[in-house]
Amino acid sequence: MSSPSKRREMDVMKLMMSDYAVETINDGIGEFNVEFRGPKDSPYEGGFWKVHVELPEAYPYKSPSIGFLNKIFHPNVDELSGSVCLDVINQTWSPMFDLLNVFEVFLPQLLLYPNPTDPLNSDAASLMMRDKQQFEQKVREYCERYAKKEHITKVVEESSDDDDEATDGSNGASSDDEIAGHADP
Repeated sequence: MSSPSKRREMDVMKLMMSDYAVETINDGIGEFNVEFRGPKDSPYEGGFWKVHVELPEAYPYKSPSIGFLNKIFHPNVDELSGSVCLDVINQTWSPMFDLLNVFEVFLPQLLLYPNPTDPLNSDAASLMMRDKQQFEQKVREYCERYAKKEHITKVVEESSDDDDEATDGSNGASSDDEIAGHADP
């Protein structure tokens, strides 16, 4: 490879030509969403997630930023932001890896083998360590409520609605927020 930008293009194209649905953002290849399914033989099986990927300028020498857009109950995923705590992405990334590794190996392994000793979601971690059966039931409930095919379409619509609200001059405040902030006459 002659440059990181050529490698970035090649890796994104390879991901797009795979079985994953890839949706670019702002017509570039530096930021995109990927449809990801929960791995077989796990409590996440049957779940669909939209995973947001941002590639830094120095990719593949610097790791991609990965985050779940719809909710997932997992010890190593922050429930609110969707950020992922995964050593191979955050600390031990190597240019040997590519985007297909992230979706075919790293994320499935994360869901198959959660690490409750290094949590981003302490509720999920403590429940997993205390009662694995109840943890797996809660995972399935989250999959049912937040990780169906229709949910990932809704996530994209909501995020574009958020963008619209942010640009309409109201600073993202809804009319309910404005009313609640006014004193009674």
